[in-house]
Amino acid sequence: MPQRLTLGFLSVITVGALLLMLPFSYNGDMGHSFMDALFTATSAASVTGLTVVNTATHWTVFGQIVIMCLIEIGALGFMSFSVLLFTATRRKMNLRDKMMVQEVYSLESLYDTRAVFGYVIKLSVIIQIVGAILLTPFFVHDFGLKRGLFYAVFHAISAFGNAGFSILPAGDMAYANQPWILLIIAALIVAGSLGFLVWRDVLLYRHSHKLTLHSKLALMMTGALIIGCWLLFELTESNLAIAPHLSEFNRVTNTLFMSISYRTAGFSQFSFSQMAPATILLTIMMMYIGGTPGSTAGGIKTTTLGVLLLKTHAALRGKKDVTFAHRRLTNENISRSLLLIFVSLLFLGVLSFLLMLTQGTDSKYGLEYIIFEVVSAFATAGLTLGLTPHLNIFGQCVIMLTMFVGRVGVYTVMFSILNVHSDHAPYQYPEESVIIG
Repeated sequence: MPQRLTLGFLSVITVGALLLMLPFSYNGDMGHSFMDALFTATSAASVTGLTVVNTATHWTVFGQIVIMCLIEIGALGFMSFSVLLFTATRRKMNLRDKMMVQEVYSLESLYDTRAVFGYVIKLSVIIQIVGAILLTPFFVHDFGLKRGLFYAVFHAISAFGNAGFSILPAGDMAYANQPWILLIIAALIVAGSLGFLVWRDVLLYRHSHKLTLHSKLALMMTGALIIGCWLLFELTESNLAIAPHLSEFNRVTNTLFMSISYRTAGFSQFSFSQMAPATILLTIMMMYIGGTPGSTAGGIKTTTLGVLLLKTHAALRGKKDVTFAHRRLTNENISRSLLLIFVSLLFLGVLSFLLMLTQGTDSKYGLEYIIFEVVSAFATAGLTLGLTPHLNIFGQCVIMLTMFVGRVGVYTVMFSILNVHSDHAPYQYPEESVIIG
């Protein structure tokens, strides 16, 4: 099943790259290569947002529509579209397909898989339509009816997908002084990064009057990260160096937007060259955490961090059981969280080392540029310190691999390569301790 997921995602990227190679996908007066198309397709399908060419000027409207479709497929997952295809053609899903859906989206049972994904697609479409409608007046005012409508739809899809792609002529920086646009985009980002299972729990709460443990932990961690990072950005950028011209309300709105967008989406209304080193370090940590499982966001996920914090709290208090909201977490939950953190850090270390080798000894882009870019690609956040457009072909391949693994998932890729399966031995070895620390 992991192999099918990996191959399916590769197929989406390949088709997208071929479409972007068509003569009417890009502006003819600009240089264009297959690597430009492949990198853009990988970034869009993985909902990352890193680019080697300017999305607003390099691609034609057709090319931008292709990118928009890749973002939609990458955000909802090609598995959602597979279920939609099964439903449209009135075909029945076999047990293997249902189990794959369960694995990809962390469903607890196989009951009514089509209903779950019908709900996912309906909810996603409704949120994006509402977002586009809210953005339309602002963009129509600035760009006219046709372009304004297209910009509204594109950015609603990009924001909900946590992709961070922008086709505004002046980039994201043009709206630093328009707080309502920032708040609408921020709301779309949060909606996409919460996860479909959390949204289902929240919307059904008035009937069930309860939330699952997953939803409780996800909501608590998301809220804590938004508020905590907002306050930290207020601290690190308190001198207003990034935006000395903004009013107090606009400045506070911008730091709130940073605390939401920088963790998962990658829209940035300021240049990182203007930001304090502490802001850049905080951004790296935020990107690494990412969003909620089953969402459009990347990273190790908020619940993984939550489980790690709960485990640390229990260990410091000498407790054997890890509890939250009057429930005891399973040992498998804890083990998978610790394994994911270890494997992801190892993966990021190896990829950072490879990127250093591929970029040679160019002193302009030091260690902080490499680490920032690799974490951004792995977390599918899409923020950059300016290195990505200057990557050589080998560096681009490293970042594409990182984006791919970040979106498909470390476990999925690892299981695809190693063909891991459960193996319960009929015996146990005796225990013995080793000295730690």
